[in-house]
Amino acid sequence: MSWNPALAPGCPDQIGADAIETLIIPRARDLGGFEVRRALPAPRRQMVGPFIFFDQMGPAELLTNQGIDVRPHPHIGLGTVTYLYRGSFQHRDSTGADQVITPGALNWMVAGKGVTHSERSPEAARHGPSSLFGIQTWIALPETHEDMAPSFEHHGRDALPVIRDAGIDARLILGRAYGETAPATIYSDTFYLDVTLDPRARFPLPGDHEDRGLYVTQGSVRIAGQDFESGQMMVFRPGDAITVQAGDRGARLMALGGATLNGPRHIWWNFVASSRDRIDEAKRQWRAGRWGTGLFDLPPTDRAEHIPLPERN
Repeated sequence: MSWNPALAPGCPDQIGADAIETLIIPRARDLGGFEVRRALPAPRRQMVGPFIFFDQMGPAELLTNQGIDVRPHPHIGLGTVTYLYRGSFQHRDSTGADQVITPGALNWMVAGKGVTHSERSPEAARHGPSSLFGIQTWIALPETHEDMAPSFEHHGRDALPVIRDAGIDARLILGRAYGETAPATIYSDTFYLDVTLDPRARFPLPGDHEDRGLYVTQGSVRIAGQDFESGQMMVFRPGDAITVQAGDRGARLMALGGATLNGPRHIWWNFVASSRDRIDEAKRQWRAGRWGTGLFDLPPTDRAEHIPLPERN
């Protein structure tokens, strides 16, 4: 579909350097045999809109018989968004979902009051060398939905709206942007886009969302006369018209944001909640391991092991 945004307002040379409210450099984090680069939460920014965790997975090259094995583990109070550029993951969770995700598709698991899931390389991917590169984010739920029943949705690549213009190819993963709406069920105003830019192409961020940021995964962008390379997240001042320009090699980026929540969230391990009491109860129940009798059960097709509750966060 065609798209003809007005590029004059907020072009890179018209934006003041103070339009970038926060610059975030991700830090490495071990998830139990698999390292990610985590941009959110950051010391100066817990969330961008409702996005509370943002992890870059890879790029990683895996040899024959190697794979990713993230054992069953719990969540509360959030939705998990998995989106891949390369490779595949097999998602299994306690709702009964068992789904392989491939590049350009969306896995959307809403934990609500409590869910357990695992993420592993499919058997087919272990039969030879493979690669993995993608982004996983967590979206904090509003208080009105923290106690909802867990759910899972998968939407294939062809189901996600694509917005194109000269030098711009943008896939809407979640929420609404530029008059399009992605198919996944969401619970607060959100946008999340996978954007590929040709060299020197200009891309205007949605102007009708309260909080906005972008993360560069490949290439570079120029904003307000400054160049930003891959592996950096920029969070922008509310209300400004923001257009970014790709560098000479082009760029790929994730644009994200939406409405802010009514307050900060407590985070402990894999738990996100508006109150510490919710987290304390989730810790107690996961430690007890009485599967199927409280908040948590194990995935029906992945019950042989799980990640125990850590001693500290």
